[in-house]
Amino acid sequence: MPASPSPGLLDRRLLFVTGKGGVGKSTIAAALAMLAADHGKRVLLVEVDAKGNLTDLFERPPVGFKPEVVAPGVSAMTMHTEASLQEYLKLNLRVPVIGRIGPIARMLDFVASAAPGVRELLTVGKVCWEVRESIAGRADWDLVVVDAAATGHIISQLDAPRSIRELVQVGMVREQTEWMADLLADPEITALNIVATPEEMPVSETIQLVDQARTELHVPLGAVIVNRVLPELFTRADEATYNALREPEPARILEAGVGAGSTAVLDAARLAVNLRRTRATHLTRLRAEVDLPMLYLPYLFVRGHGVRVTRMMATALGEELGL
Repeated sequence: MPASPSPGLLDRRLLFVTGKGGVGKSTIAAALAMLAADHGKRVLLVEVDAKGNLTDLFERPPVGFKPEVVAPGVSAMTMHTEASLQEYLKLNLRVPVIGRIGPIARMLDFVASAAPGVRELLTVGKVCWEVRESIAGRADWDLVVVDAAATGHIISQLDAPRSIRELVQVGMVREQTEWMADLLADPEITALNIVATPEEMPVSETIQLVDQARTELHVPLGAVIVNRVLPELFTRADEATYNALREPEPARILEAGVGAGSTAVLDAARLAVNLRRTRATHLTRLRAEVDLPMLYLPYLFVRGHGVRVTRMMATALGEELGL
């Protein structure tokens, strides 16, 4: 049986959020950040794929590499490889960098092509650096939440410090990857969380990712967050009553007493119930094959996204975590 949801999820310092495209990964990352801020934490929310739409969830304009406040207690930044390299050179090699770094950036492209993992290392390294600085009291964050790469790329992203460490046996780069790997492997600090929906492909990818992460990574797994779970509008025991209401004469009386469209509501309820029961099969498989804490978030029957949706998801997450 899966373990119970851990109320200590927000007690960690670094939360990665991954999932198959389209499952609501970014929304969940934003909701986690908002929930943590609601409980007094100073949160840095990091978007790694530079789509530029994470801040839409707070109804704020896009942000760059420099963190900007997007909500009370929440600052956000978008990862940029060249900017991360500039910061690395400035902090670690004491190289003054003004404007674009031109030849060095082109050299980075060459090295990244020859040695897979370099770009990922700059991304993960920046995130780890922010966490390390916050632990040491030199940064403002109590928690860093990362809207990470999708399931197909998260392993290579989080495995970058180990991959580079195997390539480089001595020197400063080796030392840098050592502390990053240690931070990522610490279950008191880091957790990789997976967002899924109760559908065949997201569930299959989640099961595969959990197995792969346990085999290939040393990053602790946190929780599986199941998004868009439909409510059980009525049980099988209620179906006799429901079916009776759909008979011609009861349906006519219902429409006359309640108003036109009441039977259409019943039809919509039937569709939702059938859809939920279809998805229940995938949820059953997920529970059977993944022994991680699971948090269940409701299907929101709303259009678009923004602060209201982020708030609703944060509230639901808080209820699941017992906060």
